Amino acid sequence: MNEAAMKAIRVTTSVNGTSYTRAVEPRLLLSDFLRNELGLTGTHVGCEHGKCGACTVLVGGRAVRACLMFAVQAEGKSVETIEGLAAGADALHPIQRAFIDCHGLQCGFCTPGMINSTRALLAANPAPTDQEIRAGLAGNICRCTGYVNIVKAVRQAANEMRTTAAPEGVSK
Repeated sequence: MNEAAMKAIRVTTSVNGTSYTRAVEPRLLLSDFLRNELGLTGTHVGCEHGKCGACTVLVGGRAVRACLMFAVQAEGKSVETIEGLAAGADALHPIQRAFIDCHGLQCGFCTPGMINSTRALLAANPAPTDQEIRAGLAGNICRCTGYVNIVKAVRQAANEMRTTAAPEGVSK
């Protein structure tokens, strides 16, 4: 690769509500940017081909594979990782709590990507059927659970999020 192509490009992006500006190589993957530049190691890297879903994050509210996106493509965009989901160690998000309650995780490697895909699914469809849950998570591979408890977890989280949501225009 020629030297001009390797020159760093300045990228400013919001990650979990915090603005970051870094000079990065054009070929730096978003997954590597999050893990190596920002120290957000909850974004797991599995296959590095976009097949397993372990690296799923939200960019502009949409689920994307961080191993298939360059960091420079996040310029000016909002990125949400698993680290930005809970309000704190004592305040798990309903999706996180449901995955624990329903035993929707075992080794935990796929869990951050699975939870981020669930976030995108429930944002688009707050009351999915089991079939819609399975379709919404089809791009995420779990080698431990068999998916039954993951579907239960998503269903529980959806129910809790619908019943605890404040009516539009009313703050909680």
